[in-house]
Amino acid sequence: MKETTKKIPAIDLGDCRDCDACLEVCPSVFLRNGNTGLIEVADLSQYPKDQVDEAIALCPEDCIAWEEMEEWMP
Repeated sequence: MKETTKKIPAIDLGDCRDCDACLEVCPSVFLRNGNTGLIEVADLSQYPKDQVDEAIALCPEDCIAWEEMEEWMP
């Protein structure tokens, strides 16, 4: 098995002010949890880089960022 790095978008919910910009720009990635009302990141195998980058640029609180996640591949 080998280790690879995958980039995923992440939201700092402590700074998020619920402006919905990320939901409008990238609804395939960002969604609102019906139970908690908080913004979440969908669990996808790949994320649309250009759309996520636009959501990051438009976020007024700078609470969205790319994070690196290590994966194990066979």
